[in-house]
Amino acid sequence: MKRSKKVLVGIVGGIVTLVGFVLVPYPGPGWLIVFAGLAILGSEFECAARILKFARGKYDAWVNWLKQQPWIVRILVLALTGLVVVVTLWLLNAFALMAHFVGIDYQWLTSPLFR
Repeated sequence: MKRSKKVLVGIVGGIVTLVGFVLVPYPGPGWLIVFAGLAILGSEFECAARILKFARGKYDAWVNWLKQQPWIVRILVLALTGLVVVVTLWLLNAFALMAHFVGIDYQWLTSPLFR
């Protein structure tokens, strides 16, 4: 029974952590999901608990560093985040799909992955 619980915790925690890492570059709760996944894993695996502690420390250091930066640096970080979102939406063909609904047919809106 203990072994099956450990396997289940490993699978669920691993999936939650991976989903969180995929969501990290996007606005929203990416890091929160990563930390939740590591907390799930940390309930059964000591190394995951150590990684969680380390990652939270690095995250807090990043947030503190960013708060101390001039507004231009914060705007650049925000712009880079926005660029990641726009490129992802383009690669997933979201712009071409929406353009098709409103009757616009610009070839550059179509993702190279969907040509």
